[in-house]
Formats: sequence, C-alpha cells, structure tokens
Amino acid sequence: MEQRLTIVGLGVNDLIKATQFYEEKFGWKKTVSSNDNISFFQLNGVLLSLYSREKLAEDAQVPHEGNGFKGFTLAFNTRSKEEVDSLFSEFQVNGVTVVKEPEEVFWGGYSGYVSDLDGNLWEIAFNPFLSMDEEGNTLEE
Repeated sequence: MEQRLTIVGLGVNDLIKATQFYEEKFGWKKTVSSNDNISFFQLNGVLLSLYSREKLAEDAQVPHEGNGFKGFTLAFNTRSKEEVDSLFSEFQVNGVTVVKEPEEVFWGGYSGYVSDLDGNLWEIAFNPFLSMDEEGNTLEE
C-alpha cells in the first residue's frame, strides 16, 4: 500500500453547526462537492470531511456512542511561535474552546490545543524541526 492519506473523516453530531464552526472559526471554505449530507474542506493535499457521527459509525459497523479522549489529534503547524499566539488570540475572540494554552513543550516546540464542537482536538504548533513548503506541506529533511 502506498503511503498516502486522502481524507480525514470526522463524525459529527450536527453537520450544520460543525460546518459553520470550520467556516466561521477557522475561516475555511467548503468544496463544491459538499452537500446536505457531507461537508468537504480541501486542505493541502488532504480532504477533511464532516459527516453524521451515527451514519459514519453505521457505515463502519461500530457503535457510535463514546466520549472522552478519542485517541487521536489533528495538527496544524505554523511557521513561527508568533503565528501560534496570533491564532489563539483569534480563536479566543471567536469563542473557540481552548483546551491548552500555547507553551514550550517537551519535544522542543511550542503548541497548544483547541477543540471543535464535537471534541476533536486540534494541536496548533510551531515545530522548529519541521520544514514546510509555501503551501504548508511538510518536507523531509
């Protein structure tokens, strides 16, 4: 199997509210292929999809109940510590739930966490060991 990630699919409790969160709080735009049942956001080389949590669990044939830590996080890497702080300032003004304020972290970077409406954790980080191209794609050193 090729090393590739095509879509990150998030099961959400309310598609309309979840879509509004990503549009209004993160400032992202839905793709034209989005519809009343699913929302897509084109990221740099990967799609983020929002779909009914119950329907997504049904498709995978697993129970949809569950809460607490989901066992994964999503990450948005910035080009500087200042960009992390700037994003957190915007998030706070826009009412985004801050789970952990940005701070120097054990691995040598600077990061904090925010949560979307369904409790999905986004790490907003500056990693001084990570190189990115102009589009924000990571580059192997």
